Amino acid sequence: MPRIFDNDQLYLHAGLTDTLPTAYRADFCVGYFNLRGWRLIADTIAALPGKDPHPPCRLLIGMHQPPQEQIRELFSFGHTDEGGLVDNAQVVRLKRQIVTEFRNQLTIGAPTDADEAGLRQLARQIRARTLQVKLYLRYPLHAKLYLLHRADPVTPVYAFLGSSNLTLAGLRVQGELNTEVTDRDAAWKLAQWFDQRWMDSRCLDISEELAQVIDESWAGERLLSPYEVYVKMAYHLAQEAIAGVSGEFKLPKEFKGLLFEYQAAAVQIAAHHVNKRGGVLLGDVVGLGKTLMATAIARIFQDDMGYDTLILCPPALVSMWQRYVDEYHLVAKVVPTSLVQRVLPDLRRYRLVIIDESHNLRNREAKRYAAIHDYLHKNESKVVLLSAT
Repeated sequence: MPRIFDNDQLYLHAGLTDTLPTAYRADFCVGYFNLRGWRLIADTIAALPGKDPHPPCRLLIGMHQPPQEQIRELFSFGHTDEGGLVDNAQVVRLKRQIVTEFRNQLTIGAPTDADEAGLRQLARQIRARTLQVKLYLRYPLHAKLYLLHRADPVTPVYAFLGSSNLTLAGLRVQGELNTEVTDRDAAWKLAQWFDQRWMDSRCLDISEELAQVIDESWAGERLLSPYEVYVKMAYHLAQEAIAGVSGEFKLPKEFKGLLFEYQAAAVQIAAHHVNKRGGVLLGDVVGLGKTLMATAIARIFQDDMGYDTLILCPPALVSMWQRYVDEYHLVAKVVPTSLVQRVLPDLRRYRLVIIDESHNLRNREAKRYAAIHDYLHKNESKVVLLSAT
């Protein structure tokens, strides 16, 4: 009776790595391939001797679509049950799009040493032709098939067939349903099925493009110079600044004659960060208008999004902040930081929180820090930090 690999009792990753040493080459067909997932099997693939004219490993990737896109396409105007075939113009566009999606994969999550080593090994195996990767574009293909070719007269082709994509989750983490196919005739038919799609004219080699994606990423072998890192950071900071001052948020009219040009730009950029990332730090020396700038940010979110503001500040600054609240018509509450442990647990939700002299709250072990931290997380508040330190 064939074994079932569901990543509960038996892991597909273990089944592959246990069986691959008995093979001389492998063919994989998956609907989705995660570049980071390759490291789970990279070493066992590297040990495959291969057999001409095929490389040791061939990887066929189907056209992966997120579920929401599949549903949208299914119910779109003009969709028919006979649809799905791709024309020549779409082939070029889809190849470019999917290579871009592979590049975007590497921008998600924090890089690790294991990821870096695995990605570099993947690029080296592609360059050495140990691995060849093709993209199947004839029609959407979501098959998950792992074929191992062996010098065994009883089971010359050993297959795993089921639901697991070539990803960390699919091989080892999430629940799946896969089974082994050892019957000689059935496995041979699966191998023929794979070869027919591998040789299809709408099946395009993207090996070189994937290696280039890795080479140009943080996992590339070439070390970047400090100047290149500086230029990259400057580029992204400039893009953020442009996005901030491009009109996403308008400065309230009460502040147009009060703020200098650099302050007005800083307010718009800061508002962009608060909206996009949930928080921002206004850091400048004493006397350059941080309080007025933070008030302008609060008015932007009050006017545009209906946010009320909670202002936390040292006791000596409470009266000053209350004047700003009254003068600029903020719907806000001012609370001294000395009272946060008593006030915050029962305080209603404020969507925006301004914390003045925020450097005084750096100690994560302090009770005030814990009270503010808990309030922000419980209420999912956006935060503006002020500090001259």
